[in-house]
Amino acid sequence: MKALHGSSKVLHFITRRKQFLVASIITFSTQHVTFRLAWALQNLKKVQEAVEEGNCCFGTIDTWLLYRLTKGAVHATDYSNASATGIFDSYQMCWSGMLCSLISLPLSIFPTVENTSHKFGSTDTSIFGVPIPIMSLVADQQAAMFGECCFDTGDVKITMGTGTFININTGNKPHTSISGLYPVVGWKIGQEVVYLAEGNAADTGTAIKWAQGLDLFSDPAETEAMANSVPDADGVCFVPSFSGLQAPLNDPHACASFMGLKPSTTKSHLVRAILESIAFRNKQLYEIMSEETHIPVTNIWADGGVCNNNFVMQLTADLFSRKINRPRHFDMSSLGAAFIAGLGIGFWSSKEELKCLGCTEKVFYPQNVWKNYKPVIDRWEKALTRSMHWYSKP
Repeated sequence: MKALHGSSKVLHFITRRKQFLVASIITFSTQHVTFRLAWALQNLKKVQEAVEEGNCCFGTIDTWLLYRLTKGAVHATDYSNASATGIFDSYQMCWSGMLCSLISLPLSIFPTVENTSHKFGSTDTSIFGVPIPIMSLVADQQAAMFGECCFDTGDVKITMGTGTFININTGNKPHTSISGLYPVVGWKIGQEVVYLAEGNAADTGTAIKWAQGLDLFSDPAETEAMANSVPDADGVCFVPSFSGLQAPLNDPHACASFMGLKPSTTKSHLVRAILESIAFRNKQLYEIMSEETHIPVTNIWADGGVCNNNFVMQLTADLFSRKINRPRHFDMSSLGAAFIAGLGIGFWSSKEELKCLGCTEKVFYPQNVWKNYKPVIDRWEKALTRSMHWYSKP
């Protein structure tokens, strides 16, 4: 990483090109495949032999599924999936030769990158009895953006599932971030390329599932009523960092923690503190995204399993001071992939037609309680600071 950062700083100084500024500060976590791939190439003899024989193929899950569905006939991906690997140059729209050379990744193993809406091939007849055309490959969060019809610059989507992902449509230009937001390709359809800036918090549904395992509640649906049964968390703060802290803090060594426990603390206080921490991380990501991109936010949509929780949704709307739309159906990734494939075969004629298919189940309006939460957030940020660098080597 030192070599990457150093060489990129020099190149940015000389060329002033934004992609080198990104490379000079980028950090990789275990969520990215980059260094896991480098480790496999350096430590697994069979993989090394396959590379030497020209028989090694790399890809994310979409590439593997496509390869299997076509019985090995197609080794490809799309721009949205490629951009999510950390090995793809979203500015030049190609695999990063510089990064690959620095960490010894052979370009020969990477899949061909095609448009998001593209006829990638057809399923082998032995699978379904007839060949079915495969008309779209799209990454998870980008698919959810498309499913929410976030087609315009400034549209924002919040997906709260296992983790939280906040994406903003930045139009036809990738965003250069200094705080840990990732510039990813949203989709490429024909000549149109749409970029997103993405921030994430890794432990959202993870924290709720962990609390359920501790018998704080038997069903996640109970958490909303538990949080509302007490006026506040009684000074308890929860730091949701089982996988470290992502943007804007970017500390992989942070620990998860409860702070402020006292004899009066009940299960309801603990549950409220957990749900509040989800909304507080949403606020952090939203604020850094707004500050960095300088793009006026137009609409905000939420999806994912955790958006079923009205407490989290209302508090997030309050902290954003913006209304948030929740759709009737929460699995937007599947819908987005279907939308793209349908446009590709002419089942739908335009994105405007897709917007007419949207169905909002509930709109959460801000209720002006931000000032009441300021001391709570200040205390929570102090807990964040104390949890950071916990696992750093002495």
